Amino acid sequence: MGGTRRPSRRSVIEGAVALGAGASLFGGRARAAGYPERAITILCPFAAGGPTDLCARIVAAHLGQKLGQPAVVENKVGAGGNIALGMAAKAKPDGYTLLVCSSAYVVNPALYTRSPFDPYKDFEPVAFFGASPNVIAIRSELGIKTMADFIARAKAEPDAFNYASPGAGTTPQLAVEVLKFRAGINITHVPFNGAAPAIQAVLAGTTQLVGINLSSALPHIQSGALTGLVQTGATRWPAMSQVPTMAESGFDNAVSETFQALFAPAGTPAPILDVLTREGMAAFEAPDVRERLVQAGFAVMPKGPDYLRQRIAEEVPLWKEAVATAGVKVD
Repeated sequence: MGGTRRPSRRSVIEGAVALGAGASLFGGRARAAGYPERAITILCPFAAGGPTDLCARIVAAHLGQKLGQPAVVENKVGAGGNIALGMAAKAKPDGYTLLVCSSAYVVNPALYTRSPFDPYKDFEPVAFFGASPNVIAIRSELGIKTMADFIARAKAEPDAFNYASPGAGTTPQLAVEVLKFRAGINITHVPFNGAAPAIQAVLAGTTQLVGINLSSALPHIQSGALTGLVQTGATRWPAMSQVPTMAESGFDNAVSETFQALFAPAGTPAPILDVLTREGMAAFEAPDVRERLVQAGFAVMPKGPDYLRQRIAEEVPLWKEAVATAGVKVD
């Protein structure tokens, strides 16, 4: 298949590390009252190899280079991201435990009656990195080319199809559930702890379909292993122009995307937050990192805490409505 070749995750991370030679407003080491004096831990709610993990490692590489202390990513997977979210919410607000999270941050409060965090009170929004639409894709060997073809097959063969997702309640899973509800079809959900294992499941034939973020699906659609049936962005993605939007497939008001962002526990001192915001955004503002991530299917759009706070205020109620409409239940 044609299209821009997706760079390896290692090359993206190495590109972030290489930025250490660039100019900095802080002369190479941003400091706030001696911060940091030891290693920083960045909690990631999903498995290594997925987009949230990739963003966490880009941030970690940049912080380690600019702040003069190591930043280490810890993948704490499970419960749709709630394990890491709960740990981060309870962490000491001193700047040494941070969280890089996807849209699970705004979705999980609608899914879990006993959510381990309050999206408005337990965290300080630090930096918004960007977002990508979700894709519903099928193994190409099955010979199904369009969403219309799939819906017809699913109706003719009830209970014959299943799909993988990065976890219960993630935006890719909700995209499939909304499709099921509106198309009147049944597809069994098989949740995984992250994008990488979900992709491997469909490639290995464990499932027929996958609901996944665009960045994870893109290389496999370009290689021909997967056929993209639909994507949830407002417009077609340039490197995947053959895959129609939900609206083009007959489903209006179904635009959704998965964002990635940096958070700190509530009460973290403002001078430390200022450092983390500046350097968190800077990690994604370098032209080479930006270009590589765009090629990988991630729309880079670094923004500060005010923008992220606004997204949270808008999306928490939006996803509560989506969850109720789709009838998704986790606990």
